Amino acid sequence: MNPNNLYIERKIEPVIRRGMNKGKVIILYGARRTGKTTLIKHLFEQDGQEYLYLSCEQQRIREQVIPDELALKTIIGNYKNIVFDEAAYLENPGLVLKVLIDSFPALNIIASGSSSFELAGKVQEPLTGRHFQYFLFPLSWQEIAVFSSPLNLSFSIEQVFRFGSYPEVFKYTEENEKINYLQLLTEDYLYKDILAFNKVKQSRKLRELLVALSLQIGQEVSYSELANTISIDRKTIEYFIDLLEKTFVIFRLYGFSRNLRSEINRKVKIYFYDLGVRNALINNFNTLNLRSDQGALFENFVIAEMVKQNSNKLYKSNFYFWRTYDQKEIDIIEEKSGNLFGYECKYSDSKGISEATKSVFQKAYPRSSIEIINPKTLHKLFGEEKD
Repeated sequence: MNPNNLYIERKIEPVIRRGMNKGKVIILYGARRTGKTTLIKHLFEQDGQEYLYLSCEQQRIREQVIPDELALKTIIGNYKNIVFDEAAYLENPGLVLKVLIDSFPALNIIASGSSSFELAGKVQEPLTGRHFQYFLFPLSWQEIAVFSSPLNLSFSIEQVFRFGSYPEVFKYTEENEKINYLQLLTEDYLYKDILAFNKVKQSRKLRELLVALSLQIGQEVSYSELANTISIDRKTIEYFIDLLEKTFVIFRLYGFSRNLRSEINRKVKIYFYDLGVRNALINNFNTLNLRSDQGALFENFVIAEMVKQNSNKLYKSNFYFWRTYDQKEIDIIEEKSGNLFGYECKYSDSKGISEATKSVFQKAYPRSSIEIINPKTLHKLFGEEKD
């Protein structure tokens, strides 16, 4: 099946549909190029519904859209479905959306944003109790599997490890086309929201930080060491990391500690939502048999998939890593409904987890389980939606 001729249904689609027609504004967050606009348009076009699409990056639109009921009524006319794409560019998006939903509660209003630091700060207070928020990421493994035959799944895994899972990557058949796209994405879009809203002026330092983080996936990160490496202060490092997390480039995993004094809980690991972006930053698209970072790629992939699945659930899990000072460690700890589930990521399925590690962890946390995840068992973890 050719992805060029097919709409890739996103797992979040029925979740958003359940939030429509309820007198609430829907806010859809996600990095640029993850398919937010395509998804929103599809929601209406699939049912043959007309909608008004407003691109808020255009100055003409920004000048007309103001928080005034009469002015907004003039703009929306008889449309029942309104889309504000990149709503953070509006001067007062929160007030605009509040006035609209309060004045016309029968409308379906969807606003998108590529950065939670900008849009969320402008809409949270005005829209208190008036909105649902959802997150769209690069394609999940479940979404990719829809157009990958079972015989090609192993090939698809390698492709995701090398080129990531942004939707447009799957439109290209040639590797050089995928690489060119990812290099363009990384250079032109990765920093766009941060730079556009004047949050960061040191774009070179920001890129240096991203390269350093790319080389440390799966490892504990020291903000002080990063500051020394890049020659900027620790507070700026933390500020940059916070902004990169809020623009959906990276996410943090913190150490888990509840019972043992020997547990490490002040350290952090940093992962990328998309491995293609990570590989573009270090300019390494080699096949897996030529790489020394296979294990790190696999670990990043697994935890990123867990985070994607978790983001739009009503009852969310908490994720951590676990390590003691004497080097006993588990890659991922999922805290869900009062229980702990440990996952150790092993790219080589011949490797396991030491009995000493299992014994210490399960003695400290009796209501826990530990599972080994390798390429052959991925389907058990991601084949069906986890409750």
